[in-house]
Amino acid sequence: MDEYQIVERVKDWYRTASLEGDYYFLLNDITIISDDSYIHSYRHNSSISKQVIGEVVNDKTDYVSILEFPLFRWNIISDAYLYKKGYVIRGYSLFSPAPLPNLKYIIYCITSSTAHEFKDRLVIELVDLDVAANNLNLPKIVSSVLGPKSLSENKMIEPDELDEIVDRTRSQKLFADHRWYDAKLIVFRYFDKNERELSKEVFKISEAYERIFRPYRVVYSTKTWQPVLL
Repeated sequence: MDEYQIVERVKDWYRTASLEGDYYFLLNDITIISDDSYIHSYRHNSSISKQVIGEVVNDKTDYVSILEFPLFRWNIISDAYLYKKGYVIRGYSLFSPAPLPNLKYIIYCITSSTAHEFKDRLVIELVDLDVAANNLNLPKIVSSVLGPKSLSENKMIEPDELDEIVDRTRSQKLFADHRWYDAKLIVFRYFDKNERELSKEVFKISEAYERIFRPYRVVYSTKTWQPVLL
């Protein structure tokens, strides 16, 4: 199943599902289950962790900048990469209770939470986890934070170690020579504060965003469920 088919599957699921949570798992048979269902299933059959190929995030926003750049919302890539590599974060609920060795995709679904001009839009961005992680230099950052211990000796990560990995990832000047938060602020000022003099900088940030995450992006109308422009 290619990226187009996965995004279409997620769109159809979004259209018909009763969504109550924020996080869902895409399994290798292309079913999508909630994180609660996953944990319940894991208690009865731990092999389900090997069936997970995607993390689906269901989100809403008040900001046009986040509809345009969903992955700036939160650095989920670091968390997902650690679980794919075999780590578990102590006391952390999003990806627990076990590593997800076959996790391949992060799929971000986001809609407007307010009644502005984009209230009938569903934005879906799919990224290949390994591609994004490598472009964010996560292999080197994880190694530098967790040290030389083998995975079998250091499977459990403390929350402060995760924080250090995320902080180092975000502190890199990867987005047109801007750090993660600074780039997010610039696109916010442009789209949501109408500071149009930032257009050239936003264009450069957009190019970097595309190069780093390489998202497969589709915007759907929630009236017709057909692809549209944002």
